[in-house]
Amino acid sequence: MADLKVNVAGVALANPLIAASGTFGFGREYAEFYPLSTLGGISCKGITLQERPGNPPPRIAETPSGMLNAVGLQNPGVDHFIEQDLPWLRQQGTAVIANIAGNTPEDYCAMAEKLSDSGVDMIEMNISCPNVKQGGVQFGTSCAGVESITAAVRRHCKKPLMVKLSPNVSDIGEIAAAAEAAGADAISLINTLTGMRIDIRTRRPIIRNNTGGLSGPAVFPVAVRMVWQASQRVKIPVVGLGGIAAWQDAVEMLLAGASALQIGTVLFTDPYAPVKILDGLNRFLDEQGIASVTELTGGVRPW
Repeated sequence: MADLKVNVAGVALANPLIAASGTFGFGREYAEFYPLSTLGGISCKGITLQERPGNPPPRIAETPSGMLNAVGLQNPGVDHFIEQDLPWLRQQGTAVIANIAGNTPEDYCAMAEKLSDSGVDMIEMNISCPNVKQGGVQFGTSCAGVESITAAVRRHCKKPLMVKLSPNVSDIGEIAAAAEAAGADAISLINTLTGMRIDIRTRRPIIRNNTGGLSGPAVFPVAVRMVWQASQRVKIPVVGLGGIAAWQDAVEMLLAGASALQIGTVLFTDPYAPVKILDGLNRFLDEQGIASVTELTGGVRPW
């Protein structure tokens, strides 16, 4: 069997599959299906400085080949995570990635400091959040915004820092380069695309928030394109996500330039998806005579 081990910014993973933030909670429910050591890592549910109840329902809706969500970062807060969830996660034999979100630079920096003194392996910073100090514009939609928030958090973060990029931008390569220049150790992409659906009977949006984040197989071609573009611009590791649902998708994303992968929306329809993807990836590598999964990264041959 091929060697599935990968390394992302100094964090060793047994294999390239990471459960994506927001789809896996803190892992307890999925541990009933298989040992979490099956995964290379877990990017935990996004946490904020204080507990958040999230948005009012309806806040999740199925769409063709995907789903819309506007959950609103419901979570118990960073202190609860460190005290109640992290000790259990540390016993599961997989890398633990804390995903953080905030509305001010101070929020992010405070969480980075707290988590730097905890047992997490890496911090993933979600910058698809509204910066209330800048009129609600997302941190991640401009090079200046990305560079500013990344540099600020970098000064407070002792752990490897991965910046999760929004796809709702005009030039993902420029955004990726800005994160790298400001001190990111890795980037992950793509976060959800902004989408909307309307109930034609009530004439109201099917999501109470009006718009939501689109994820699932529908966004996969966009994710592959953006991972490829970003990987051309940066030297730091790229973690690819967005619509991966089968082992063929995993291979494709690795070829586009990803060093590791996050699996998300498919978990809602098939919790065993990571196990199936790993099995298929193993068989493909053996069939191709490839000794290590790392040989696939960036292996695409553009016309």
